[in-house]
Amino acid sequence: MIITSVNVYKKHKSDSKVKGYATVYLDNEFVIKNIRIIEGEKGLFIAMPSRVASDGKRIDICNPLNQETRSKFEKAIFDKYME
Repeated sequence: MIITSVNVYKKHKSDSKVKGYATVYLDNEFVIKNIRIIEGEKGLFIAMPSRVASDGKRIDICNPLNQETRSKFEKAIFDKYME
């Protein structure tokens, strides 16, 4: 899997923990939208697209299956976010 493109949309409200959203294109064939970029106590992290269940909890719609893949997503998204 190759990340072929990343688009980042920054939020301009500084009072929100959500700093922006990312769209990631894989192999020029598949796209994942609405990856949230969040400011946490230990810095930025990403949250994959999710939906809210009937009990109010968020359930990921898709997510990396291992830490190596998550790290690829984080690096690509954070690099674009810092531009």
